[in-house]
Amino acid sequence: MRATTTVVFCAIDDLIGTNNKALTGFPDFLDGLVEANIPLVPVTSRNRLRFDATLRKLGLGHPFVAEGGCGVYLPEGYFNLKPARTVRLGRFTCIPVARTHPAAAELLDALAEQTGIEVVPLRGLSPRELAQNAGLPQREAELLRQRDFDELFFFAGASDDDIHRFQEEASRQKARLRSRGALWSLAVGASTVACIRELSQLYQRSFHAPPLKIGIATTEEAAEIFAACDRCLLLAHRDSAAPAAAGKSKVLPLFSRETWPMALEGIVNRQL
Repeated sequence: MRATTTVVFCAIDDLIGTNNKALTGFPDFLDGLVEANIPLVPVTSRNRLRFDATLRKLGLGHPFVAEGGCGVYLPEGYFNLKPARTVRLGRFTCIPVARTHPAAAELLDALAEQTGIEVVPLRGLSPRELAQNAGLPQREAELLRQRDFDELFFFAGASDDDIHRFQEEASRQKARLRSRGALWSLAVGASTVACIRELSQLYQRSFHAPPLKIGIATTEEAAEIFAACDRCLLLAHRDSAAPAAAGKSKVLPLFSRETWPMALEGIVNRQL
């Protein structure tokens, strides 16, 4: 990794589908960052096993944040220095922020018992049931449930009040509960802010100067990423309301062909 003065942290799930098809213009934006020697750190709710295919297809060789702020994943030999606390997960060195499995699975079972609300963890489904519920081929569905940190599940017939009560109890026990469409994710200690800070410190120690941190996110993912960054680019849906964090942000439309050339120019010239 060559020395850099800027790092981009990008919420990538709305930009690259689970079929690894990117929004128009985004691959060219990535190529422009490579040419400018500016690393892009993807921030995703996906797990390591599924996201690895995305990394390979797009040629992304920088660290990434996975499972919604559960950990930072470093490619082999990316930094010369070694972080203080790491675990080896597949081909990556991981800085864990959340508690690793089975902590989330155990807490999910405990919360279901304490609240009397029925949940269906993906780990308990047969391969066929998993594929049907996830809407994926069996192989992809199996990769989906092999998590390093969080636990994916469905609520079984729960009312809105039940789900709210479950959320309150999870929060009281310092767990983070997030909705991913019909699926829910439970993690113990996850924090995107902490992940970005951990990685930023590594860049600073490696290159002897703090990098300019630029966050890119859609409205749904902006709050945590923007809280940890110096400058921010909000990718707005036409009818979506901007989050409170958008006050310090440049706002561009998510689906415009002009967005990515404008974003690249602003990042390279430090004019966001």
